[in-house]
Amino acid sequence: MTLNAEQPDALSIILAAGSGTRMKSRLPKVLHSVAGRPMLGHVASTAAEVGGRIVVVISPGATETEEFVKSTLPEALVCYQRQQLGTANAVEAARAAFETFPGDVLVLYGDAPLIPSAALAALRDALNQGASLAILGFCAADPTGYGRLLLDQHGRPAAIREHKDASSEERAVSLCNSGIIAVRGGDRFASLLSKVGNANAAQEYYLTDIVAIARSEGLTTALVTCAGEETLGVNDRAQLAQAEAIMQKRLRADALANGVTMIAPDTVTLAYDTKLGQDVLIEPNVVFGPGVTVEDGAVIRAFSHIEGAHIGRNAQIGPYARLRPGVRLGEGARIGNFVELKNAVIEEGAKVNHLSYIGDARVGVDANVGAGTITCNYDGFDKHQTDIGEGAFIGSNTSLVAPVKIGKGAYIGSGSVITRDVGPDALAVARGVQAEKPGWAAAVRERRHRERKPPHA
Repeated sequence: MTLNAEQPDALSIILAAGSGTRMKSRLPKVLHSVAGRPMLGHVASTAAEVGGRIVVVISPGATETEEFVKSTLPEALVCYQRQQLGTANAVEAARAAFETFPGDVLVLYGDAPLIPSAALAALRDALNQGASLAILGFCAADPTGYGRLLLDQHGRPAAIREHKDASSEERAVSLCNSGIIAVRGGDRFASLLSKVGNANAAQEYYLTDIVAIARSEGLTTALVTCAGEETLGVNDRAQLAQAEAIMQKRLRADALANGVTMIAPDTVTLAYDTKLGQDVLIEPNVVFGPGVTVEDGAVIRAFSHIEGAHIGRNAQIGPYARLRPGVRLGEGARIGNFVELKNAVIEEGAKVNHLSYIGDARVGVDANVGAGTITCNYDGFDKHQTDIGEGAFIGSNTSLVAPVKIGKGAYIGSGSVITRDVGPDALAVARGVQAEKPGWAAAVRERRHRERKPPHA
């Protein structure tokens, strides 16, 4: 395994081979999502912002993880950690990818999705200023379980002591190791790594030992610090929920700072890639899945669920609307309560206001779809298209059996089942003929009254 001739100046190794048994899940830990994206995807995206190549270390047989890497990070190298013998052993699995690499080598973790690119940039800055090895640390109110960063008299990292190996004095240190490091030069990193042993309580090969090894060889180390929550590693469902809460807080703060109004921000769920324009109004209890863009001035009313949709300027959604992938709303379109859309284009000024399902369809400019209307788009085998022309009026409780086309300006009578195309400006009515029997109801009531009246004694 070799790098391309045009080598970048940074290489990020993402460790993603952990089994994650505490997650109690068949899904690999690093593929559990935060804000609609697998944790590994967040880490890879952050690494990509720093620049350079990406190497992902996984376990042999981790098919789902490997497929995710190949589908979302096609340029990344995949290496395999065949034995779970500690973090240094995990990095060792990627030796062929970095040992001749001339630039900066960073080590990241696939279960730590909150690390900002600014922290990685700061590590590289420390290397540019002369350090051979830079460590990312944080201060913890309760450092129990974390490796402690031990500093020399100049404030530089001298060693990292794992909690189980630390003395009582060392355990009193609140400066903790995030696990994220940066080393100047792959050959130097490979040399340090080869000297790591397993003389510790767990008999594992700790990557953290390279700090003391580097110091023993006279190399300069540097400390970079960040907020503790940014280093959160996810090992169980509770920590996954914690990471989600932190990410949501970030996303909401960014939206509010960029001109979005949220009536109750803590009730709004955003995805990692949600794009919100200025003067967008979001009412309480709205959920955005991945792939949503909302243009300026749109209103998203309460309890709506939106994913994979593009919402045009000044459109109005909900309350209680569901927009599924493939939906595009034109400027000023209106989607009302209890309306579900899927793979549908609702053009400028069109309205679907009440209790309707529109799937695999186009609703033309200024068309109106009445309450209870559905597009019957699936025949049990295939999906079919419905096309509703500009200015058409679809009466309430209509079923449009696709494939079908409703012409511009056409009018569909309420309660119709439309199975054939309707021409422009035509009226289509497809329902049984109404019949009336005068006095029928009174006669039935009288007869039933007689039948229920008890006989005389």
